[in-house]
Amino acid sequence: MKKLILSLFMIALALPVLSQDRVELDEVLIKASKYKYLNQAGSEDVAIPVAELQEKVANYDVEKADFYHDDYDLYKVTFYIPEGKVLAAYDSYGNIIRTAEKYKNVNLPMAVKTAVLKRFPNWEITKDVYLVNYYYKKGATKIYKLKLENGDKKLRIKVNEAGEIQ
Repeated sequence: MKKLILSLFMIALALPVLSQDRVELDEVLIKASKYKYLNQAGSEDVAIPVAELQEKVANYDVEKADFYHDDYDLYKVTFYIPEGKVLAAYDSYGNIIRTAEKYKNVNLPMAVKTAVLKRFPNWEITKDVYLVNYYYKKGATKIYKLKLENGDKKLRIKVNEAGEIQ
């Protein structure tokens, strides 16, 4: 009797699962276009405020903005923090087309510090400006403009992210 009741109970549980229709879904294509920006404009050695602002730019959804309208092909959005600003251009689908970024007095990457110290041993970095220009098709260019001082002498140089002085 126990086996019969247990068997009926198991059949009752299995019937709804077997009666469901199988539906095939269309293929879904997932594009990570904003991660292209993060991979090219950001780096592991970049200052924390820069990385946080770049992440905000990448995660911004232009389609949810109050000013969004289907008729426009280009949207320019500016992001500000005390250390810098980013002017980002988005297409009508929310993809980042290009950015112009400028940050002042951020923590320099070790490659930049090492290159400057090696080439200018008695000089001190008094000011720095970090510039990033990202284009969807070309990638990103990153330049550090540095002001060096050694007593009364002043010098301005440009260094790329790899530490190559230009």
